[in-house]
Amino acid sequence: MHPATAAAPERVSILPHRPRIFGAIPARYASTRLPGKPLVEVAGKPMIVHVMERVSEAEGLDRVVVLTDDERIARVVEEHGGAFEMTPAECASGTDRIAWAARGWPDVDAVVNVQGDWIIDPAPITRLAGHLAAHAEDPMVTLAVTASAADLEDPAAVKVVCDKNGHALYFSRSAIPYPRQPAEPPVVPLKHWGIYGYRRQTLLELAAMAPTPLEQTESLEQLRALENGIDIRVLVVDGQAQSMDTPEDVARVEAALRKQEQGA
Repeated sequence: MHPATAAAPERVSILPHRPRIFGAIPARYASTRLPGKPLVEVAGKPMIVHVMERVSEAEGLDRVVVLTDDERIARVVEEHGGAFEMTPAECASGTDRIAWAARGWPDVDAVVNVQGDWIIDPAPITRLAGHLAAHAEDPMVTLAVTASAADLEDPAAVKVVCDKNGHALYFSRSAIPYPRQPAEPPVVPLKHWGIYGYRRQTLLELAAMAPTPLEQTESLEQLRALENGIDIRVLVVDGQAQSMDTPEDVARVEAALRKQEQGA
């Protein structure tokens, strides 16, 4: 065949890799202040079911899975149509529990960690998952909202300050930054929401690191990442989130959920 009449080579379209992202919900039965917390009934459903349903409504997650060491939690998750994986009781934290499971997820690019006692709107989780998919350069991502005056005085409300590029400089239970002088424009104080997105490799490395001095001083696990030079991108979001740590919190969370339902 003459070169001029030869068939043109077939063009092969190479699509960009779409990151595979899991939503992981660590949930343990033992709790010092509220034993059996994931199974406590709130507005007609166990707490873990509320969390699972909200996370499942978020976009950008390929799978949502509850990670637990307790058959009772696993049974409730399964009865409500959710997925679960059993993890060892020896896992010291939610991060350790997710890292243990992630060792068996070699094809996963990133993991979104939503604690089993956090009921959060799906939209912020969607944004976090979208950021992980679009910004492979960020090893770790978390969420924050504008802090109220009450948050600044509450050691249970963790505060965060960021650099100009939106990376965390420090997390603290104290009011930061201390407003000694007025700034122009004014600094908006931020309250940290303990929802994280990690690259799988970052998660495994973080879980293998020993606790650090600042982490132990503030009792804030995310400081381990900063002390070891791992950047944490902070996304400032809107939305609602309710956490439950004590028996007194049950009525507060239930009232907040019923208010949301009435406003829907």
